[in-house]
Amino acid sequence: MPDIQLPAIRLYYEERGEGAPILCIHGTSSSALVWETAVEQLSRLGRVIVYDRRGCTRSQRPEPYLTTSVSEHGDDATALLEALSATPAIVIGRSYGGEVAIDLALRYPDRVRALVLLEAAILCLSPGARQWNEELHERVMSAAARGIDTVGEVLLRNVLGDAAWEQFPDGVKRMFTDNGPAILAEFRGGGLEVDAAALATIDKPTLLVAAADSPEAFRQVTEAMAAAMPNARTVLVAGGHLVNPAEPAVLRFIQQVLAGSEEHAATKG
Repeated sequence: MPDIQLPAIRLYYEERGEGAPILCIHGTSSSALVWETAVEQLSRLGRVIVYDRRGCTRSQRPEPYLTTSVSEHGDDATALLEALSATPAIVIGRSYGGEVAIDLALRYPDRVRALVLLEAAILCLSPGARQWNEELHERVMSAAARGIDTVGEVLLRNVLGDAAWEQFPDGVKRMFTDNGPAILAEFRGGGLEVDAAALATIDKPTLLVAAADSPEAFRQVTEAMAAAMPNARTVLVAGGHLVNPAEPAVLRFIQQVLAGSEEHAATKG
């Protein structure tokens, strides 16, 4: 599968399917590897593009890679879409990838057709979520002081739970571990700082997906986004924070958007 040299970075990406573009943006510590199963289903609906964000797995990792920002990843995503002539795209973002998707919708609205936000980590939207995030950062940075190879495990155990970490195949654990430098760069750069007024300017059809077993902070954030975004609806799914991008509710939403039923797709549920 190809790499693409963009003006600012070299990214690894994959494409599958034909038709309307669907861009998938992964979360912190991850890569396009975790989208493999979902891509098979999503590609029946359109032209699916998955990629490793800068610093992650098969994409270029700047040296030194000390810090990054959501806006930097937003610029990367926009450059990728433009290079592939894939706009406007339905953008699916998980966790930190959801922050990048929102940044795209705010700064490059003409590149976005609709949003699917799988527990987007806009942890500034509630005091409880912000406190939880600060405590998570302390644990991860403390782990880094003990050794970079512990960072991915500490992050995933805190966000997904011990049982989820233990069940990951060795290759997936290795991916999270190897992306330790990217985790730290993203943590040092901080999350996307937006408020309800900014979110209210996003008029794209939006599906907000919350997970029943995730930390409470993510449900607080989802509720705050639902209250602020005028064309958003919310669905609660089973499981934890690693939400399946091919959840039936997600597939239905995309089908509605592609059929031109944006109003129906965006009706608050």
